[in-house]
Amino acid sequence: MSDLGTAPARSARRDTTPAEYGGGLRALTGRFRGGDLGVLPVVVGLVVIWTVMQILNPVFLSSTNLVNLTLECVPVGVIALGVGFMLLVGQIDLSIGSLSGMAAAVTAILFVGHGLSPWLAVPAAVVVSAVVGWLYAQVFNRLGVPSFVITLAGLLGFLGIQLWVLGAAGSINLPFDSGLVTFAQLDFVPQWLSYTLTVVAAAGLFASGYLRARERRRAGLAAASTQGLLLRSVLLLAGAGVAVWYLGRTRGVGWMFVLFLALVLVTHYVLTRTKYGKSIYAVGGNVEAARRAGINVKAVYTSAFVLCTTLAAIGGVLAAARLAAANQSSGGGDVNLNAIAAVVIGGTSLFGGRGSAFAALFGIVVIQSISSGLTLLNLDSSYRYMVTGAVLLLAVALDAVARRSRASHGRA
Repeated sequence: MSDLGTAPARSARRDTTPAEYGGGLRALTGRFRGGDLGVLPVVVGLVVIWTVMQILNPVFLSSTNLVNLTLECVPVGVIALGVGFMLLVGQIDLSIGSLSGMAAAVTAILFVGHGLSPWLAVPAAVVVSAVVGWLYAQVFNRLGVPSFVITLAGLLGFLGIQLWVLGAAGSINLPFDSGLVTFAQLDFVPQWLSYTLTVVAAAGLFASGYLRARERRRAGLAAASTQGLLLRSVLLLAGAGVAVWYLGRTRGVGWMFVLFLALVLVTHYVLTRTKYGKSIYAVGGNVEAARRAGINVKAVYTSAFVLCTTLAAIGGVLAAARLAAANQSSGGGDVNLNAIAAVVIGGTSLFGGRGSAFAALFGIVVIQSISSGLTLLNLDSSYRYMVTGAVLLLAVALDAVARRSRASHGRA
């Protein structure tokens, strides 16, 4: 009886020894061997792409080009963030391009055509798209129609609505002096505020990590060491500080890019620190197991559809503001495929249940880096499509290999 009574206490003490705290590197290596690659492949790929592009054209890593690169990432990046929710639950939305174009058209017609304030026109367009996502979910949950088919129909239908809204003119220019356009093109964070936000971000990273580690220690679980958390925060502070300084040599960090980063961080918090986020991963990992665990699967699917269409609308409005116009090609071209490709390239699994909010950020930076680099080399879009396609195929292949590795290690 004495041994049985004291065993848990000894186990708890063993879980919180300094050796466990210092085992972060071993744990990380174990994750990689088990097929949990995280964002490592896309970070390595990004370093390779930037190195090659800089060798081919020294202008690529200039502060001017990088400022443009950050701004160009935002519209499709926001759309990709919504796609991430769909992929995490094992579904897909093919209508995001058409919805973003329709939202841009609705915003333009309300703002310019009817004289409505942008503070009313933009929310109206976003609400319309959110309602579309809710309707998608009802068809999916009640009728069992695959999301692929539902959203493919939406792709065609909402493209038609976009053309109908724009009318015979086919294009509506947004006033250059409007707050919407200046936000997307001309508004940049003051240098002092950029440094302040960098310090706040580093401090926030350390504080959140420290509080989480303290909770785990109280529960008798292994936790990250304070030294490791501090090192991570210092590295973020140094890296972000250098980036702010370098971008500040020209125009600095755009407020639109800050908005994108804020959306990524909020999404990351929701997915990793809330019960809802755990439900998202559970449904994507095994929907039947999630249902038996008491998760409202239909509600999770509905939220994923609504978030995806809502973020698609926001991305479409930002794209129109960046261009200062909404036209028949808004949301068309490669917007649809680039948004989906960005999430997959960033490390989100097509099979559901694996991925993060940062997948959209890293993935869209990769795609826009390829586009920017090839444009600087005066190569036409055919090369961009081919290179992006190759990178996408490589990302999916890595995901498939990692999935098999996880299955062999019992982590599927």
